[in-house]
Amino acid sequence: QVQLVESGGGLVQPGGSLRLSCAASGSIDRIYTMGWYRQAPGKQREWVATFPTGGNPNYVDSVKGRFTISRDNPNRVYLQMNSLKPEDTAVYYCQSVLRVLANLAPQPYWGQGTQVTVSS
Repeated sequence: QVQLVESGGGLVQPGGSLRLSCAASGSIDRIYTMGWYRQAPGKQREWVATFPTGGNPNYVDSVKGRFTISRDNPNRVYLQMNSLKPEDTAVYYCQSVLRVLANLAPQPYWGQGTQVTVSS
């Protein structure tokens, strides 16, 4: 069983900051990427940022310069969100593409989501 557990969401005023964390645990052979998606009410889930293992971070244009994705060990990923705007309000999901056994193809796994609300 693989679990991705997020934490760090909440309510913040416009211009404020939040830091999301995600930890992957369970029977994992190899992690290829860890990243974040978000889904606002009435909208499709959208990609926010990805940090490939051994690679460089990538961001959707709307968060570049405001959000920073980081990893301090292979099984953890963070999203530092600064200068938050009301349009950043969404449920944020951690995602990891990983392999549970060496002879299986990598698959995406998802966390349960954490609510981020930006409002005055």
